[in-house]
Amino acid sequence: QNDGEVESLGRFAIQEHNKNQNAALEFTRVVKAEQQVVSGKLYHLTVEAVDGGQKQVYEAKVWVKPWLNFKQLNEFKKA
Repeated sequence: QNDGEVESLGRFAIQEHNKNQNAALEFTRVVKAEQQVVSGKLYHLTVEAVDGGQKQVYEAKVWVKPWLNFKQLNEFKKA
């Protein structure tokens, strides 16, 4: 997996979480990324974000099917 794609997915996870929860997390970086092949790819991301001035770490799962231009945040929680 290339670093640009992983960072992009980390940003996507934060944006989707913010939209779904009316939150205001600011993406910092992807700490860790693993992928699993499941009719596309399921990325297990550990992302760092700033919440109210404090750095926090979260676990996110993003499902990607590039041939369908499909991307979905499946899970997002504090690590």
